[in-house]
This record gives sequence, structure tokens and C-alpha cells, in this order.
Amino acid sequence: MLTPEKIDWVILAGGQGSRMGGVDKGLITLNDKPLVEYVIAALQPQTDSITINANRSHESYQGYAPVIADTFEQYPGPLGGIHAGLIHSGKHDWVGFVPCDSPNIPPNLAAIFCQAWQPDADILVAHDGDFYQPVFTLFHRRVADKLHDFLARGDRKIILFYDECKTYTVDFSQLKETFINLNTPEQLADFSKQILFKKHSV
Repeated sequence: MLTPEKIDWVILAGGQGSRMGGVDKGLITLNDKPLVEYVIAALQPQTDSITINANRSHESYQGYAPVIADTFEQYPGPLGGIHAGLIHSGKHDWVGFVPCDSPNIPPNLAAIFCQAWQPDADILVAHDGDFYQPVFTLFHRRVADKLHDFLARGDRKIILFYDECKTYTVDFSQLKETFINLNTPEQLADFSKQILFKKHSV
């Protein structure tokens, strides 16, 4: 049986932030607070094991948690960060991954994943009722070698990797707001206005 305390968590902050003008998304501020702080605040009550995957700004991120970089060059995408998370030393067999730019992570994220666990599972991936949300996922460390080979041959599509593993979906259809991510300056500004509106309307 998988329980929340048996999961190491990795925050994926290793992307290039191309749609945000090339800036480091995890350190962009939302109402005067870096996005990564929202993610850490949501995860801390659920785990005592948080690591950040980043390929720049290491000194800034180390103020929050230990930092690991991709081992594959040329930014292979989220799977590069997932691979790094699987091979770094951790406490547990299961490693959870979330993006650095999603400020709506629920307090029961880990518990929902654990409810979907199956004894033969390699991967658990969130599904919002319409689509996979592949950067909200749990991987068992045993797939690390398989993922290395997948990336080494030039494959990058995470959906294809699911087909090579025993993958189960996790139902988040009642919590779609979990997957709001802020990819552009416009999305950041709109979300900031929503937060301020909610505060003033309470």
C-alpha cells in the first residue's frame, strides 16, 4: 500500500520558460511571492522530502530545497527532470513530480494519488477528466533505466513512455483547478487579478 509519507517529491523547474520570455518561471512573482513558494507551501504538509529540479538559478532555488539538474543536455523537457528525480538519492521507491508554475496544488494531492495506487503500477498520472496532466505524476524508481534508454534514443513524448510502462490514471476531474499553470505574462496577470478579486470579495 502506498501512503503519502512514502513519496519523495520533485518540483520541476528545469524548463526554458520560452513562453514567459525566457525567464525562470519558478522565480517569477505572483502577488510578491515567487511561484515556487506556492508549490512548496502546498507540498510541505504532505511530505518531508522535497527537491527542486532546475537547470539554472541554482543558488536561488537552494534557499528552498536541495537542487538537482538534468543529466541529459539540450533540455529534453519534463522527462529530463523526471529522469533526474528518479536517479537522485531519495528515501523512497516512489517519486512524485509537480511543475513550478502551478499555484493551485490541493492539500490532498498525495492522498489522491495514493488512492489510485495498484501493486503493479510503474506510473500514476493525473487526468482532469478530459486530458492527461503529465507533469503531475508519480513514478516508481524501477523505471529509471527504461526512461534513460527512452531519452537516449531521442524520444521525448511522455505519452509514448506511458505505453512502455504499467501506467494508471488518477482521477482529478473534480479538481481541475489544480492544473492551472502560468505559462505567459498574460496568464500570470489574469490569475493575479483573480486572487485579488477573491480576497476583496470575502
